[in-house]
Amino acid sequence: MDATREEAPAVPQEGSRQDEPEAPARPPVELVLVTGMSGAGRSTAANTLEDLGWYVVDNLPPSLLPRLADLASRTAGSVPRMAAVVDVRSLAFSLDLRAALEDLAGVGMTVRTLFLEAADDVLVRRFESVRRPHPLQEGGRILDGIQAERRLLEDVRGDADVVLDTSALNVHQLADAVRRAFDEAASHGVRATVMSFGYKYGLPVDADLVVDCRFLPNPHWVPTLRPQTGQDPDVRDYVLSRPGAREFVDRFSDVLGIVTDGYEREGKHYATLAVGCTGGKHRSVAISEELARRLRAAGAEVTVVHRDLGRE
Repeated sequence: MDATREEAPAVPQEGSRQDEPEAPARPPVELVLVTGMSGAGRSTAANTLEDLGWYVVDNLPPSLLPRLADLASRTAGSVPRMAAVVDVRSLAFSLDLRAALEDLAGVGMTVRTLFLEAADDVLVRRFESVRRPHPLQEGGRILDGIQAERRLLEDVRGDADVVLDTSALNVHQLADAVRRAFDEAASHGVRATVMSFGYKYGLPVDADLVVDCRFLPNPHWVPTLRPQTGQDPDVRDYVLSRPGAREFVDRFSDVLGIVTDGYEREGKHYATLAVGCTGGKHRSVAISEELARRLRAAGAEVTVVHRDLGRE
């Protein structure tokens, strides 16, 4: 046998791996996690997302999230957007959710989280009105279950992309808030809500940034301006002409530019800026409108909400 004879190249056998075409790239799937306090409106949020064209799965154990995302990616684009409602009915909620999100991050999938919450007293009234126990109540009071759930969800709330406080919202207002956060435009840039509020009515718990404009003179003490609001030209001109007002708006607008750029890089699509004064009628309203005007001029999509206007 001639040891110098070159061997013939191997011929691929029919059906071998070399004959298999490369698998087509799977289209990306948007995944939204809907969670939060029991009784805070998860069902309303899920129905709203479904109306917007999202495929919604309710009461999904967190451990099944990676499987759900994988199945969606195999549909060749027919299910481009999915929403999963998860809650503490899963006994291993925290550990399973953390592991599932890490698995999804490991395959390059970004998950946005919508967290719904409400004040304890509001949640108690809601459970009492439907005469149902809280999932974590066991043998205690409804409030015991609510407080246990709030502790369990602390980390999830801290990492959430969108936090909505539904304490003062009816179902229609909640649906509108969800639509603003997750309609088609939500995937393009940061959408901002600028909210005026009165400190005497409490801080907005769903705000990402809170600024205080009580350092400005209060139009309440000007008799001709007292009955008007920050939406009226006389009050707006008065507030913005006070020493420090323009400088404050100028510099804070620069800060907002830095923050929104960072949110975009981190994939955060929705942000709420709360601007407070004493009663939420004059100064905070005027400053909110001015900040919103500047954000729109910079190309941002902005919604203005005056939370406490008309409460006096």
